[in-house]
Amino acid sequence: MTSSEPFGPTEFQLVLLRRMADHQPDLVEDAVRALGASRTEMREANRRWQAWAHARRGPGGLARYRAALGEPVARRRVERYDSEILQWELPLWPHLRWEVLVGPLGRRTPDVWGSGLVRAPGSPVPELRTEADLRPWSCTVAEVGNAFPPARARDGGAPTRLRLDFTLPDGSPGAAEFTWGLLQRLLPPASTSAPTDAPRPGP
Repeated sequence: MTSSEPFGPTEFQLVLLRRMADHQPDLVEDAVRALGASRTEMREANRRWQAWAHARRGPGGLARYRAALGEPVARRRVERYDSEILQWELPLWPHLRWEVLVGPLGRRTPDVWGSGLVRAPGSPVPELRTEADLRPWSCTVAEVGNAFPPARARDGGAPTRLRLDFTLPDGSPGAAEFTWGLLQRLLPPASTSAPTDAPRPGP
């Protein structure tokens, strides 16, 4: 992959995988292979995306996602917050979608308030009853929070990560770490991190 080559859905998925490799290298290895790419191409895709993000004349915010992924497959306006939710399909995760929240809509170029992987409409939702059901890449942060309330989101230590503290059915505490909204690993429940309700920044 060179800087002159197009940057499309495959390259974008490699960017997502680059951060997931920190905790799930085996799953990432299989996914990279499924995309017909290599780890070198994954690193190059991430380098190009970051350079693109910081380029003065490059497309920013929502324009960057449109340039890489094309037109969204779904969009929904959220009147209460003067914002809009847009979603794209990603071949690597057929039951998930990449979701971006933008606003305020009155601006010429709305800001990206948050982004991440969410369950696609109509896709089977995993049954989450015990901690054993929380397997890497099996569920999203919203699904875990809904399955084990009360739950509290906390800073995951990096812009792409989120920690969720939750309560198991027997009343014991649990915790998990997510990257781009997708479960990566379970964590010790004790934490001194400050809670956060802020939208998660995109890649």
